[in-house]
Amino acid sequence: MAVSISAVVLLAVLVILFVKKGGLKAGHAVVCVLLGFYLASSSMAPAIAEFATNVAGLISGIKF
Repeated sequence: MAVSISAVVLLAVLVILFVKKGGLKAGHAVVCVLLGFYLASSSMAPAIAEFATNVAGLISGIKF
């Protein structure tokens, strides 16, 4: 659950930055959000969630 909330916050911040600074239009952001909702209800959702968890584990395992 914590990984999901952190990913949502990170992605929301990125979308806001892209809209304000990167030239991403609000319509593009809406399409991205809708794509996320449709992916979450698709059969690919478990694979995407597992991939995101693996990437988060990989990043958290990096020692600086």
